[in-house]
Amino acid sequence: MREISLDRLRTLVAIADLGSFAEAARVLNLAPPTVSLHIADLEARVGGTLLSRTRGQVQPSAIGETLVARARKLLADAEQALEDVQRQVQGLSGRVRLGASTGAIAQLMPQALETLGQQHPSIDVQVSVLTSQSTLKKLAEGALDIGLVALPQAPVKGLRIQAWRRDPVMAFLPARWDCPHVVTPNWLAAQPLILNDNSTRLSRQTAEWFASAGPQPTARIQLNYNDAIKSLVAAGYGATLLPHEASTPLTDPRIVMRPLQPLLWRQLGIAHRSAEVEKPTQHVLEVLWGLSAD
Repeated sequence: MREISLDRLRTLVAIADLGSFAEAARVLNLAPPTVSLHIADLEARVGGTLLSRTRGQVQPSAIGETLVARARKLLADAEQALEDVQRQVQGLSGRVRLGASTGAIAQLMPQALETLGQQHPSIDVQVSVLTSQSTLKKLAEGALDIGLVALPQAPVKGLRIQAWRRDPVMAFLPARWDCPHVVTPNWLAAQPLILNDNSTRLSRQTAEWFASAGPQPTARIQLNYNDAIKSLVAAGYGATLLPHEASTPLTDPRIVMRPLQPLLWRQLGIAHRSAEVEKPTQHVLEVLWGLSAD
């Protein structure tokens, strides 16, 4: 079954509005035989007469009125679709799909989204909570546009991975504890612990940090949601190791934060496809680079 061409519908609407084949041909910059062919094709397609001539005036038939009404909506939708796409091409609007860990989303994305909302309010960022490996996989498959990933990462064909932030990992401790000014692996290993689950790179970094002083401690609970971990610390359930972004103040008075010895760092990178980046994605990348930290 042949589809109805938008060009033919546009011709029908022009004739209905202008009341003349010749005037429609002039306005649409078409040859008169082409206008007649468009209407003949439509009538053959619907199986009925679309236009009637009365005293030199061309008017839609009852069937024609129905098709003209639907054609107006289809043409308007097509114009709107083109306008929306053009705005996206120009970077004025669009959708950007981003993958990141819960920690990056909870602590860093709110700042980025607030800035983006001020600078580019018509860009919609859709965020997925993913591990770094899942983020890179979906980027390579084309299911994401940007990824915030833990570093280091092995090179991935077709992707560009750049260092973004380097934040210190700190000890978060219940304020009612008698805490040293600097936390060592030996001291912390003797305390009740709440740690990231072993699916995260931070878990592996933490294990290496403890291993520098001796056996691995056993955590009371392992989670992959930093705000939940902090809530448990505030309740006195245990201590934890988490990255601390300089722009994120510690507001809960039930928690104290201490530096580590030896030092430990959480490094994050920004990943995106190495092919040409669409403008909405470029705008989101610019905002994220504005949150970079050494």
